Amino acid sequence: MKKLRIAGIVNDSIVDGPGLRYTIFTQGCPHHCEGCHNPQTHPFKGGKKVRQKKICKEIQKNPLLYGVTFSGGDPMSQAKELLPIAKFVKEQGLELACYTGYVYEQLVGGSVPYAKELLSYIDILIDGKFVLSQKSLNLKFKGSANQRTIDVQASLKKGEVVLSNNEKWI
Repeated sequence: MKKLRIAGIVNDSIVDGPGLRYTIFTQGCPHHCEGCHNPQTHPFKGGKKVRQKKICKEIQKNPLLYGVTFSGGDPMSQAKELLPIAKFVKEQGLELACYTGYVYEQLVGGSVPYAKELLSYIDILIDGKFVLSQKSLNLKFKGSANQRTIDVQASLKKGEVVLSNNEKWI
């Protein structure tokens, strides 16, 4: 398996979702949203390569974690490489969240390789590009009003987008 290319990791984030989280910032993003919070993550050749097993061992070391967040860049650009980590996270009983500039419909529609497989492990998806004109500091765990907080497992079961009603996220 190819190594995961990351921009960085935050071992104990409190801003990338509810509770104490392990956040992986993937390297590479095709969207280049104006006003992006992490523009250094855009180049696909930046960052550094890491083994998925190493990340899983780091996650396992922290018994206080509530969840893991995939951020970026755009994690869906490395969906295949994130699959073993996602599987491990769910085996540990942790919540898994993911930020992406793609919309859910693109991901389940098959236009992004391995995205549908990765979705099968994700609990919460924040989808949609960051839109600077819709930026709001009043949104919980989102940057702009167009972005949706999706209950992925309910959406997969229903066959359509189900917005999260989890008070921790909205």
